[in-house]
Amino acid sequence: MAYTVTAESPRPPAAVATPRIAMVQYALLWLIGAGGAVVFIEPSPYEFATLAATIFFFATGLRFRLTFVPLVCLMVLINLGYTISASGLMHDKRILNWIMTSWYMAVTVLFFALVFAENTSERLEALNRGLIIGALIASLTGIIGYFNIAGRDLFTLYGRASGTFKDPNVLSAFLVLPALLALQSIVTDPPRKAMRSAAIFGVICIAILLAFSRAAWGLTVLSSGLMLALMFVTSKTQAQRSRIVVISVAAVSIVAVMLVILLSFDQVQDLFKQRASFEQSYDSGRYGRFGRHIIGAEMALDLPLGIGPLQFSKFLPEDTHNSYLNAFMSGGWLSGICYPALIFTTVILGFRHIFVPVPWQRAYLAVFATFVGTVGESFVIDTDHWRHFWMMLGMMWGLFAAAQLFMAQKRAAAISS
Repeated sequence: MAYTVTAESPRPPAAVATPRIAMVQYALLWLIGAGGAVVFIEPSPYEFATLAATIFFFATGLRFRLTFVPLVCLMVLINLGYTISASGLMHDKRILNWIMTSWYMAVTVLFFALVFAENTSERLEALNRGLIIGALIASLTGIIGYFNIAGRDLFTLYGRASGTFKDPNVLSAFLVLPALLALQSIVTDPPRKAMRSAAIFGVICIAILLAFSRAAWGLTVLSSGLMLALMFVTSKTQAQRSRIVVISVAAVSIVAVMLVILLSFDQVQDLFKQRASFEQSYDSGRYGRFGRHIIGAEMALDLPLGIGPLQFSKFLPEDTHNSYLNAFMSGGWLSGICYPALIFTTVILGFRHIFVPVPWQRAYLAVFATFVGTVGESFVIDTDHWRHFWMMLGMMWGLFAAAQLFMAQKRAAAISS
C-alpha cells in the first residue's frame, strides 16, 4: 500500500492493523529479539525470523518516510563502494558472501526503521522482551560451557565463554543492550519486577565477564553509566532521581561482590589478569592492532578504490580491527567516507532526541547508550557485520521518525484546542 508524505501532512493515513495482525507482528519481533542470540549456526534463527517479519510487515502495511532518505542513500553508497572494490574478487565465495551479507544488513536497517516508526511503544516492548530471553539463553549456555557443566567445547572458545555465538566478543557485545534494559527495570519498576530484573542482570553480567572481552567490559560500564546519567537528567521528579542514585550504587556494590566471588576461582582469576592487561602482544608493536591502524590509514590515502573485503590480512598480520578503517579498505573512499558519515550522523541525531518527551523515552535511552558505546567500540573491533549493531541503527532512525511524528501531532493538538 503506497502513501504520500508531505510537509503539510505530518501523518499520512495509516494502515489499520487488526488486533490479530498486531499480535502476529509482536510475536515476530519477539522472535527476532530471541533469535538474535543463536548465531553459531547459519542461517541463524535471526535470519528466518527477520525474513518472516519483513514479509508479514510489508504485507500488512509499512510506510516509508522522508526522514529515511539520508539513511537509504548512505547505506546504498556504502555498499556500492564495497561492491565496486570487490568486483574483481567475486570468484572467491567468501568475498561474495561478505558483499551479500552487507547488502542484507542494509535491508534490515531499513526494515527496523520502518517498523519502529509506527506503533512504537508496543513494538519496542515486544522486541525487548525477546532480547531479554535471548540474552538469558546465550548467557546461561556461556556460563554452563565455561564451568564445563555440559559440553564446554560447544559453548566456549579459547577458554572464554561464547555461548550460542561463534565469538566471545560478539556474545558479550550482544548482551549489553539486554543488560541495560534489565538495569532500567531495576531502577524504575515496582519491587517484584525489579527483583526479577536484578536476577537477569546478574546472570548477564556474569556471562559478559566470562567472555573476557575487554572492549565489552568497557562498553558495559560506559553504556550503563551514560544511560543512568541520561535517565537522571530526564527524570521528572526528585524521587525518581534519588531512586536512580541509590539503586545504582547498590547495583555497583553487588556487581563488585560478584566479581570478587568469581575471581576466587583460579581459572577465572588467571584469564582475567591476562585479558585485563593493556600490554597484549597483538596490540603493541608496528604490526600490532594500533600499529596496523596507522599503516592502514596511510594505505587508505593512496587507494581510492580500497583493496576489497577480507584483503587487509593479506598485507598485514591480522584484520583491521577498526570498522572505520575497514570501510576504507573494503570499499575505498566512497564507503570510507559514507560509513562514518552515517554512523556519526546517527549519533548526533540521537543526542538531539534525548530530551524529547515521548512515551518510549526510557527504552530509547537504553538503545541510544548502547549504540553510542558500540560506535566507540568500533574503533578497536570490526563491528560492521554484527546483526545487533545494524538492528540498533535501524531502531534509532525509526525512533527519530516516531518522535518527530509524535511531536508534530502534539503541536497540532495544542493548536486545535
